[in-house]
Amino acid sequence: MLRKAEHVLALLHSASARVVTAESCTGGLVAAALTHFPGSSDMTEGGLVTYSNTMKKNLLGVPEATLAEHGAVSEPTVLAMAHGALLAAPLARLSVSISGIAGPGGGSATKPVGLVWFAVADRVGGIARAESRIFSGSREQVRLQAADHALTMVADCLSALV
Repeated sequence: MLRKAEHVLALLHSASARVVTAESCTGGLVAAALTHFPGSSDMTEGGLVTYSNTMKKNLLGVPEATLAEHGAVSEPTVLAMAHGALLAAPLARLSVSISGIAGPGGGSATKPVGLVWFAVADRVGGIARAESRIFSGSREQVRLQAADHALTMVADCLSALV
């Protein structure tokens, strides 16, 4: 994952862009990977760990109605998280958000353990996209796979810019 984070930082540098993270189930793993490298403060604006719905609502502006209707692990929620992160970090061009069920409990028939939703938003391009994945393995493995996929999404978005 650190190699991928280093690649993302290089792409951010090439695009003269900064990124902010809004993380739930990954608990700051993406921000930690990005800030592992010296000089990363030039490309990384920061990260928000919004594990609870209250934090998603209060720090990122996720509407209570979105959380009530769709739940924390949903496309509408991660899109709202990504937009909220951009509002919280006005110098960031890109945001990435993650919300999922890392397990071992907490899953359901419609939202199984391992389900993670992601979103990336681009302030300049005005685009946002969301996608979900279902990962397998232990809680730690799900969290690491989710953080890795979030970095992939950011890299894909940046590759279109540089």
